[in-house]
Amino acid sequence: MSDKTMTADEAVGRLMSGMTLGIGGWGSRRKPMALVRALLRSPVTDLTLVSYGGPDVGMLVAAGRVRKLVTAFVTLDSIPLEPHFRAARERGELELTEIDEAMFMWGLRAAANRLPFLPVRAGIGSDVMRVNPGLRTVTSPYEDGERFVAMPALRLDAALVHVNRADRQGNGQYLGPDPYFDDLFCEAADAAYVSCERIVDTAELTKAAAPQSLLVKRHTVTGVVEAPNGAHFTSCAPDYGRDEAFQKRYATTPWPEFAARFLAGDEQAYQAAVREET
Repeated sequence: MSDKTMTADEAVGRLMSGMTLGIGGWGSRRKPMALVRALLRSPVTDLTLVSYGGPDVGMLVAAGRVRKLVTAFVTLDSIPLEPHFRAARERGELELTEIDEAMFMWGLRAAANRLPFLPVRAGIGSDVMRVNPGLRTVTSPYEDGERFVAMPALRLDAALVHVNRADRQGNGQYLGPDPYFDDLFCEAADAAYVSCERIVDTAELTKAAAPQSLLVKRHTVTGVVEAPNGAHFTSCAPDYGRDEAFQKRYATTPWPEFAARFLAGDEQAYQAAVREET
């Protein structure tokens, strides 16, 4: 089996401007922030982002890298609305497709199964249909005759996700209480890059946790990046919680100042700058 390990910069070096990029995690929880920071160091721009959004969306939007966003929300969890996203949205700087959380999941699932759409009840009777006039409905061909939203597949050119552990072949393991939908992001993408807190031998993946925790399968993964503290400042339970003090610093600091202080160098420089803050 092939060794898929690479650096964050090598992974991002495979991305191109104009791509549709999916980013795993949920709000300000287990986001692949080391990969996002590598993306910010690259020239890649004009992205369509697909994300249950958090600071990944906020940073890329603030840096002017996003043309279109497909999301159910953009939040920092303890701070309800991501401030850089909010500012960009109020200025009309990006195209937005906002859908229900279940519709988003069904769009990933359709893409993972290479289907053009999947029927879903979510969205019926809500303003989702009004603000997304391109959405269509389908009627069940069976006796019930029920009407559903035909949620189109969210096909991704590439996906970025972060997990607790992974092996060199691309098997990824979560150890926290919630798997989110990282597996669907990988399955919905043409290429998937998985960062992890620690790379371990394959046998180690089943010693400390149940086999069901092996969320990400190697056949869906293109590259594996070892990135300790790579979800910072979001949480990566049980390895560490959200850095609330640093998140507040991020949310209240003007973007040019924050970027100059923390994002001007490589990942080691970022981690060193964070340590100086604490």
